[in-house]
Amino acid sequence: MTAPAQPKKIVAPTVSQINAEFVTQLACKYWAPHIKKKSPFDIKVIEDIYEKEIVKSRFAIRKIMLLEFSQYLENYLWMNYSPEVSSKAYLMSICCMVNEKFRENVPAWETFKKKPDHFPFFFKCILKAALAETDGEFSLHEQTVLLLFLDHCFNSLEVDLIRSQVQQLISLPMWMGLQPARLELELKKTPKLRKFWNLIKKNDEKMDPEAREQAYQERRFLSQLIQKFISVLKSVPLSDPVTMDKVHYCERFIELMIDLEALLPTRRWFNTILDDSHVLVHCYLSNLVRREEDGHLFSQLLDMLKFYTGFEINDQTGNALTENEMTTIHYDRITSLQRAAFAHFPELYDFALSNVAEVDTRESLVKFFGPLSSNTLHQVASYLCLLPTLPKAEDTTFDKGFLLELLVSRHERRISQIQQLNQMPLYPTEKIIWDENIVPTEYYSGEGCLALPKLNLQFLTLHDYLLRNFNLFRLESTYEIRQDIEDSVSRMKPWQSEYGGVVFGGWARMAQPIVAFTVVEVAKPNIGENWPTRVRADVTINLNVRDHIKDEWEGLRKHDVCFLITVRPTKPYGTKFDRRRPFIEQVGLVYVRGCEIQGMLDDKGRVIEDGPEPRPSLRGESRTFRVFLDPNQYQQDMTNTIQNGAEDVYETFNVIMRRKPKENNFKAVLETIRNLMNTDCVVPDWLHDIILGYGDPSSAHYSKMPNQIATLDFNDTFLSIEHLKASFPGHNVKVTVDDPALQIPPFRITFPVRSGKGKKRKDVDGEDEDTEEAKTLIVEPHVIPNRGPYPYNQPKRNTIQFTHTQIEAIRAGMQPGLTMVVGPPGTGKTDVAVQIISNIYHNFPEQRTLIVTHSNQALNQLFEKIMALDIDERHLLRLGHGEEELETEKDFSRYGRVNYVLARRIELLEEVKRLQKSLGVPGDASYTCETAGYFFLYQVMSRWEEYISKVKNKSNTMPDITEVSAFFPFHEYFANAPQPIFKGRSYEEDMEIAEGCFRHIKKIFTQLEEFRASELLRSGLDRSKYLLVKEAKIIAMTCTHAALKRHDLVKLGFKYDNILMEEAAQILEIETFIPLLLQNPQDGFSRLKRWIMIGDHHQLPPVIKNMAFQKYSNMEQSLFTRFVRVGVPTVDLDAQGRARASLCNLYNWRYKNLGNLPHVQLLPEFSTANAGLLYDFQLINVEDFQGVGESEPNPYFYQNLGEAEYVVALFMYMCLLGYPADKISILTTYNGQKHLIRDIINRRCGSNPLIGRPNKVTTVDRFQGQQNDYILLSLVRTRAVGHLRDVRRLVVAMSRARLGLYIFARVSLFQNCFELTPAFSQLTARPLHLHIIPTEPFPTSRKNGERPSHEVQIIKNMPQMANFVYNMYMHLIQTTHHYHQTLLQLPPAMVEESEEVQSQETELETEEEAMSAQADIVPDEATDASSSQETSASETETTPNQTGASSSPEAIPAESEITGTGPVTVPSENNTPHDVTSTPGETE
Repeated sequence: MTAPAQPKKIVAPTVSQINAEFVTQLACKYWAPHIKKKSPFDIKVIEDIYEKEIVKSRFAIRKIMLLEFSQYLENYLWMNYSPEVSSKAYLMSICCMVNEKFRENVPAWETFKKKPDHFPFFFKCILKAALAETDGEFSLHEQTVLLLFLDHCFNSLEVDLIRSQVQQLISLPMWMGLQPARLELELKKTPKLRKFWNLIKKNDEKMDPEAREQAYQERRFLSQLIQKFISVLKSVPLSDPVTMDKVHYCERFIELMIDLEALLPTRRWFNTILDDSHVLVHCYLSNLVRREEDGHLFSQLLDMLKFYTGFEINDQTGNALTENEMTTIHYDRITSLQRAAFAHFPELYDFALSNVAEVDTRESLVKFFGPLSSNTLHQVASYLCLLPTLPKAEDTTFDKGFLLELLVSRHERRISQIQQLNQMPLYPTEKIIWDENIVPTEYYSGEGCLALPKLNLQFLTLHDYLLRNFNLFRLESTYEIRQDIEDSVSRMKPWQSEYGGVVFGGWARMAQPIVAFTVVEVAKPNIGENWPTRVRADVTINLNVRDHIKDEWEGLRKHDVCFLITVRPTKPYGTKFDRRRPFIEQVGLVYVRGCEIQGMLDDKGRVIEDGPEPRPSLRGESRTFRVFLDPNQYQQDMTNTIQNGAEDVYETFNVIMRRKPKENNFKAVLETIRNLMNTDCVVPDWLHDIILGYGDPSSAHYSKMPNQIATLDFNDTFLSIEHLKASFPGHNVKVTVDDPALQIPPFRITFPVRSGKGKKRKDVDGEDEDTEEAKTLIVEPHVIPNRGPYPYNQPKRNTIQFTHTQIEAIRAGMQPGLTMVVGPPGTGKTDVAVQIISNIYHNFPEQRTLIVTHSNQALNQLFEKIMALDIDERHLLRLGHGEEELETEKDFSRYGRVNYVLARRIELLEEVKRLQKSLGVPGDASYTCETAGYFFLYQVMSRWEEYISKVKNKSNTMPDITEVSAFFPFHEYFANAPQPIFKGRSYEEDMEIAEGCFRHIKKIFTQLEEFRASELLRSGLDRSKYLLVKEAKIIAMTCTHAALKRHDLVKLGFKYDNILMEEAAQILEIETFIPLLLQNPQDGFSRLKRWIMIGDHHQLPPVIKNMAFQKYSNMEQSLFTRFVRVGVPTVDLDAQGRARASLCNLYNWRYKNLGNLPHVQLLPEFSTANAGLLYDFQLINVEDFQGVGESEPNPYFYQNLGEAEYVVALFMYMCLLGYPADKISILTTYNGQKHLIRDIINRRCGSNPLIGRPNKVTTVDRFQGQQNDYILLSLVRTRAVGHLRDVRRLVVAMSRARLGLYIFARVSLFQNCFELTPAFSQLTARPLHLHIIPTEPFPTSRKNGERPSHEVQIIKNMPQMANFVYNMYMHLIQTTHHYHQTLLQLPPAMVEESEEVQSQETELETEEEAMSAQADIVPDEATDASSSQETSASETETTPNQTGASSSPEAIPAESEITGTGPVTVPSENNTPHDVTSTPGETE
């Protein structure tokens, strides 16, 4: 077999290797945290490690990983650093450790913050080393490491320690590095700068010479670094071999330049320096660019740098430049060149007198300037202050090519960014899909740099913000598309037939061979564009497949994206596909183009439209789809065909591939972002700077908003006046009524409001009262008006006693501005969200609120809680596809609401009929909403006014109580209400009841008035649009839905005033931003008043499948997390009510003082122990089973058989004790392990009524946001910690359990990990063997922490537990009388049978995931074949206990079962995981 051509995956060192390493021995001697007696500090150790371990291995990541993991930086390097011991090896070691921390994505600067004294000296040493001669002390490789370290510094400006050092390098004084003429020119442009410049000079004169020299060094640092780079670049030969060190140095340098240019604080003065050094010109003319192989990435990085140097922004003010301003700048440049030419260079007269449009292309500039001599070109450049002036008699030292390129590249016309974007095809093609620099493979290790944009804290302009997100979103979806294409096409097994054509040896569910393809329409371009408005084609395929797959193909909807693929295989029939070798050459893939389905054609060739009516059934197997092709792509391909004689791509397609609808919305999202960039995005003024990451991060907090509201009605938020007082600690509460009986909710609260200037609005007499007044709240209880005599007229009330931080979050959410709520696990985030929504709804009835969440599940939880509050359900609307899963009887989708309105209208008209009858009015008032309106006006109002005039208090007489009831006109109508309606106790009370009755009647007619529109609008679509735009006050959707449907919503005129986002830390940056812009601005301003984000950035971020985008581009950073990093104020909820206090301690160290709600200590379920188990949480050490720990049948598909069997054994034990199976969930950190555990459960206990199945078997990542009473967690890894090193994953894993958490892991590996110490130090404090109490049934009365009265048994390892559970099961069977022979034997359930019995959840998940992870299901044949092997020593069903034989002949184990010949998942040769399709029993 040939060696794999893909980049090698970094193999993490195993525990045994770690222990055997020289580094580890040193660590144990000098700095390991668990060693008590350490040897004293010795500088020689650092020198040795650096020379022998790091340099000798050429900075091998494995060695550096080991060092970093052993806490070398924290406990040895920085702790002992001082100027006296500083040396080259010391500096380099620190840089390597910091770089490694960034590569691993763990916090890097914490150690330095703890001991900041020597950092300035250290930083100066780094600067000096970065400029050292390459052939001197520091090699080029070492200087590349230093460049990377500097890049990390520049990207960490939010760290004060770093910022204070870096600021010296990038502030205005760095302009010392400019040529004098250029400096003059720049100062002339902005007069204000000259004043500053003179000031700098004055201050410099006051400095002592040494300090001045030091300052000059720092200011000139970047200029000198650029010169150094140019000399390295020039040393690269054109065709001779070049050391890769030089190439890597150049790449890292350009990356540093891009990062400096892409941040406003660093760009402001640096951009002029960069321009003055002409780096771009030097690079474009360099030999490196011309070297195809070595220079490919360098060229891509260079294009990015060119893009940012010419970015449409004013460097000094930071304002975005419009198209017009960019054109003006371009014209100014050309005209100044023309003036210079006219005045001084007679040979350029023609050029000077031409109009601008004629001379600003590259061709015409070369035509005019090409013939000039080098000296003349130098003089032109020096007139423009681009080069120093040429002395009279001397010749220029610059090369003519350089001088010409300098003038041409500076003055040629640039295509604007937005034009470039609009001409870009949205679908990826084969060129991008398999380009490793742009879309790295899953093997990306974090070593090299990539040609990708990064998402950091700040962005230049909104355009830059959207563009970076656009590019990353596009590439991330490209990566997923690549995986899908490789999966589908390789399943189809394209081989070359004898006649040279293609023959497909396999089949794929998601792809079909194309029978015929024709382009049917190419529409004319719009004016001013050169690409067609639309291109349509017909694709015919033959659906000779199973019915359910045929249905999937026929179910392709409008706007679904498919891919057209051309394969020309070169391999003969029957060649094996090797997943480890490059994909393209194996299948002979030539082209990939995207298309969008318009619809399937019927027998007459017409598109079948989507709609409620049933689809026509078509005869035969042949189906034709009409598709839209990308017009931009079509135009590019056709131009290429005509100009270069290339073949016509569109005549070659032979495979069409579809994707799962859930993952296939990338095109709609990209179109949305592109549309946003083409419109004037209006972000509210109070948000603009915060979104870009500038200015005062707290400027949008309600306390600083100019339109803060003084008096708010908190409605049912408080349960009593005591609750209210406890909710505002440190405030003085004044209640407007003194009688305690009247001090009952609901309350209105008036807060002291500062106006903008810090003066109080109310005039304060004395100075002392000022602080007093700021703390005083005026509370006014008010009575909700009576709503009518029926019991259902009573408003629903909130019953939750909110804590004072929750109240602060609710108060902030009601005020205008940006509110960020950090909600740790179990702190009632959803309850706070729902209360905010309810309070806004009651305080501002005319405003509309948009609710956005990440998942449908969260939206459903919110809706179920909103239903329990006093919100009229006609004002609720839910958009998107998730409403099917709502666990309420009611349907909140568009059409569900339309039906509700129609049904409600009929109910109300019936009520009107009853009222009309009770009043004895003839006619048909209840015919329509309109007639009902007239009836109310002429019949009902008149009677009510007459009644009021009779009973209203005459000034002189005492009111008569009996009159209230006697004159009441609607007695007969209210006859079905609880009687008597009038209590007759007091006039006021009875009057209020009468008013309430009238309010009830009036509400009927107001609602009918609102429903009139549905009489006028006839189609369901129009009615649903009316509801969305006019009727609904609370509209909910997922962030994906918002991104997909923005265009439609804006077109409808959708409007909203407030946004509330749940799970905000799990939403991609761009998907958080789009919902802010789902409406057109009013008079150029956004009407958005409030933005409430609720999330937890200490839990898992958005899912990014490709490691490179996740780590290198930081694409997993949500907007919520970025705001927290920038310093936007947050309200941190601080009391959890989900888990036992002891379990909470495992993760509360990650949060600001997270405590427990009282009920966690008081309720019996929290104070009772877990039956049959000694501890409420335990870390159980699992050693290798049969010599195997973790295994990896496919890349990143980790499994650990020992742990899987142990987890299932504990689950069975708990169920046999009487625990309900649905109260137990099994979690793991890897997909591979999840499938293995499901498989074992199917075989051991899945169909056994005595045990059953756990509530869920899934990964930690998928279980975020859910919880269960008992969690069994398998950590899988035995060689390296893997992605659990991300503390956020640890927090999620530790916080899912309410009552019991049992973790199975290799303890020796996890306890050394620095990031995980706070949790693992608590876990390892308890015994590492499982302690069980087999004779204690569930539920128990033993208190948590008490010594049990029953005997405790210690389980040493997995086989012991498996045997124990088996014996326990047999014992249980024998003691139960009504057992049958058949129950004795648990049948070894095969995968096929068990797939049907799986709980719905597993079916859904396997269905979804089996397609995305080709290897995710344990291969059917392999499973069957090795069902004997996998069962191993824990033969729960079939192995008899060692002494007695079993009672059924089938149960005698085969030899292989007893010996247990190894784990299940190594795929056999003839059945690679590729061939396993995602439906049960469909092995090819």
